[in-house]
Amino acid sequence: MRVAPFVAFRSTIHRLLIACLTSLAVAWPLLSNAQSASSKVRPAESAGRFAQHDQAMAFARELDARAGWEDQWAQRWIQAAERNNQVIRLMRPAPTGTPRNWMVYRDRFVEPRRLQAGLSFWQTHDAVLRRAESEFGVPAWLIVGIIGVETLYGQHTGSFRVLDALTTLAFHFPPEHPRAEQRAAFFLSELEAFLRKSRDAATPPTQWRGSFAGAIGLPQFMPSNWGLYGVDYDGDGRVDLLNSPADAIGSVARYMQAFGWQTGMPTHFTLRFEPDRLQLDALRAPSILPTFTPAVMESLGVVLDEAGRQHPGPLALVELENGDPSQGGRPRTYVAGTTNFYAITRYNQSSYYALAVIELGRAVESLWRR
Repeated sequence: MRVAPFVAFRSTIHRLLIACLTSLAVAWPLLSNAQSASSKVRPAESAGRFAQHDQAMAFARELDARAGWEDQWAQRWIQAAERNNQVIRLMRPAPTGTPRNWMVYRDRFVEPRRLQAGLSFWQTHDAVLRRAESEFGVPAWLIVGIIGVETLYGQHTGSFRVLDALTTLAFHFPPEHPRAEQRAAFFLSELEAFLRKSRDAATPPTQWRGSFAGAIGLPQFMPSNWGLYGVDYDGDGRVDLLNSPADAIGSVARYMQAFGWQTGMPTHFTLRFEPDRLQLDALRAPSILPTFTPAVMESLGVVLDEAGRQHPGPLALVELENGDPSQGGRPRTYVAGTTNFYAITRYNQSSYYALAVIELGRAVESLWRR
């Protein structure tokens, strides 16, 4: 899920000050990283437990009854959840009109450290990557690209308490978000999936750490996806996305297969515009959902490369901002996305994310094949 993390560190000095000088308000230093959903972040700014939250506790009682949990598992752990105001802030949408910058975003992922980590990951797990590619039809470079963007190959899996993040977003989702009601319902369902997963794993819910949105492990799966798409790929009898790269590789491949990845199909094609014939509004209307045949796209003022013209399936115009042109930003980047490009956005609903995954994965593949 892929979604804008901040990194918060509370030092030993701060803890001593809080313990000794309770009358002082000690600020926690905050290092922000507004794009990656998997940076290492520690829980911060608790605003009280949910034990006194009527709606949350009603949900917990209903879940206990529905699941047949006579030990009141859901009530016990929802009471222990703490509202995290940092999570709420991170989930708030950027102000309307805030320019995005593809080149800046790309440079955060396609950079020397991540490339070398990706090469090392590929070298170590080549046999598993080849097996996943053969079994699921999902190329190794795509799996490597996803895990690299999500967590830098397991180095940054997040350290928010998942229980706090999901409970906060289920019952205090920012109302200014354009899909607040829908997103709150989503996080409520993920909270239930998480409590069930924790119980099945015999792991206290307070022990799980993940992103500010509640995503977990090397591939940053939401709790429901763990059960739906998780694969025991190392054969140890359990799906472990926290510690098993093999399980993460197999699970990412299975996820992409389930969401429509088509073996051998390109992800996108290059293009240019004919300004006199360009109908940009019509091309933008379906967003990144592939809708246009190559012929229709060209009738709307797009000139595709030769491979794009011969593509048998639908295409979409993918538009990426490169900053504010009035402040020195570059012209926007455009490509023609296929259904495989769209499939990557089912992992994280962002065309910026999808193209970063593609470019990182392809760059690591190039290093691997040297």
